[in-house]
Amino acid sequence: MTASSGPGAAPPAASRPAAFDPGAEASRATADILHDTLHGTHRGVVVDSPPGAGKSTLVVRAALELADAGRPLMVVAQTNAQVDDLVLRLAEKSPELPVGRLHSSDADPYDKALDDLPNVRKSAKAADLTGLSVVISTAAKWAHVKVDEPWRHAIVDEAYQMRSDSLLAVAGLFERALFVGDPGQLDPFAIVGSEQWAGLSYDPSASAITTLLAHNPELPQHRLPVSWRLPASAAPLVSDAFYPYTPFRSGTGHDDRRLSFAVASDGSGPDRVIDEAAESGWGLLELPARHTPRTDPEAVRAVATVVRRLLDRGGAATSERSADPAPLTADRIAVGTAHRDQASSVRAALAELGVTDVTVDTANRLQGREYDVTVVLHPLSGRPDATAFHLETGRLCVLASRHRHACIVVCRAGVTDLLDDYPSTEPVQLGTLVKFPDGWEANHAVLARLGEHRVGWAP
Repeated sequence: MTASSGPGAAPPAASRPAAFDPGAEASRATADILHDTLHGTHRGVVVDSPPGAGKSTLVVRAALELADAGRPLMVVAQTNAQVDDLVLRLAEKSPELPVGRLHSSDADPYDKALDDLPNVRKSAKAADLTGLSVVISTAAKWAHVKVDEPWRHAIVDEAYQMRSDSLLAVAGLFERALFVGDPGQLDPFAIVGSEQWAGLSYDPSASAITTLLAHNPELPQHRLPVSWRLPASAAPLVSDAFYPYTPFRSGTGHDDRRLSFAVASDGSGPDRVIDEAAESGWGLLELPARHTPRTDPEAVRAVATVVRRLLDRGGAATSERSADPAPLTADRIAVGTAHRDQASSVRAALAELGVTDVTVDTANRLQGREYDVTVVLHPLSGRPDATAFHLETGRLCVLASRHRHACIVVCRAGVTDLLDDYPSTEPVQLGTLVKFPDGWEANHAVLARLGEHRVGWAP
């Protein structure tokens, strides 16, 4: 037996699995999506995108290629902020492209930055934008538009945030469409009960993509395989816990990003959890078990203190984007909560500590946004029960997937026991598509990982 064929020898090169190339995988997926969009015969193409996979980049590129091919295009987004962001991105990529921004008749209907773009025409009337290569607006505005001839193409952005009744209201405006969205995000919001339609293929409260595929299962379905936002420390957990049927990987390696601090730890709980998160990407600041009001004063102060210390210690973030470390400034930190009153309490606590310009908001409003470090008040912290709202998978997914470097969770002890006391009891609806584990299972998976990075603190 030769040395090269011994028990410890490496397998022949031909039999080794090819190394994962995130750039090549993402490019291959994008090429397939664009081919089906521009040259396919189906009326729709569906793309599932994990957090930070370049969804907006894909939408912009598809819009530019359709425009270059001489195919007039309408783009449907779900909020005015999303619409304005897409307009700005298109103008950055193609300053000469004629773009229409269809807006409401409100007093302040769009981002004033659009006024500085000569290629962007803005109007509350669709007729004023006729003939432009691309016209962008919200689903709510498009629902009031009437046309003699439909657009040949449409792109529906954040399609998992769109209710199916909203899709029905605009479906007559286009012939073919590219639907792009994140299946792990929060479900579309409805202000009325929808139990009577649960499990039915025409459930108006279901997401646009769920209903679309229920009636058109033959449509091409693609997924973006790489998250460029989530670091290598976070992508495996988020993928396994929230995207088991559409897995993805991080576009970066464990050595590509680093979070460091100029000021040493003072030994307090907040500083120790900051150091743990800087080292591992995750940190759990665990307060003593206790049933508390929703705006738990101790937990709120703990969140504010962590943010204050992140700033005081002179953090610097090194990543693949630049060879030089970037200062960890207030605008690169976000605080996520489940409820608006919790967010208000955190803002007040931060103001007392002299902290401004840190984004503090609920999971619903943090969707689609990206920061270097996030500090999260766990939805189940201090609660005496585990309701369907607090167990919603999408809420935890959003809170755990906004960061590029580290996520620090503040939570009272006892949540694991709480989950065991309140197992999932939601009724199973025939015909309902299960795309990821329920909130009970996802919470257990996340808490098990956070438990490896626990720092106990009794303030």
